[in-house]
Amino acid sequence: MISGADEAAVRSAIERLRGSGAEIPADAREAAVAVLLSGASLEDFSVLLMRRAFRETDPWSGQIGLPGGHAEEVDEDLIATARRESVEEVGIDPMGDASALHLGALPAVQATSRAKRLPLYITPIVFYRAEVEEPVCGPEADEAFWLPVRTAWSGVLDADHRYEHEGLVRNLPSWRFEDRTIWGMTHGILRRFFRAMNENSPTGE
Repeated sequence: MISGADEAAVRSAIERLRGSGAEIPADAREAAVAVLLSGASLEDFSVLLMRRAFRETDPWSGQIGLPGGHAEEVDEDLIATARRESVEEVGIDPMGDASALHLGALPAVQATSRAKRLPLYITPIVFYRAEVEEPVCGPEADEAFWLPVRTAWSGVLDADHRYEHEGLVRNLPSWRFEDRTIWGMTHGILRRFFRAMNENSPTGE
């Protein structure tokens, strides 16, 4: 289990980001993703990520993302959405053992695809588990892996991602971790969260 100081630091990081996200219209479609942290302390946290399966109907096909998906009528709330989708995609329930904590929600993000905004708003839900079983990917995921938070925040993974659409080429910020490129919405969500956690670290580093 993480210490009370580390738990407080994560909750404080989430709180300081409150109110900085997209305003969700009343008639918008909503989704949730699971930001599942694991590790003995804030200094050695890792976050669970997945590579989406290659499918023609998926606008984010093949990209690295957080487990998650659309809210459904069976879901009591977005916490339930994030849990259900994580189980379906990577075989892990973020609240699946006695060590598990629901730490809060990060600001909602409006989804984009091919440089266009979509009428879909995604809320990242933050969880913690001290021990996590090996991921078992469902049909929507090709692989799942753990990204070390401190390594990503240190800058050693920073790289430009070349994005081309309709003749326009842009270099976007990303992380290169092993043979994977983490960019776009997932990179943006995690970079802001990692920065806030770093600023609230009990060690002050």
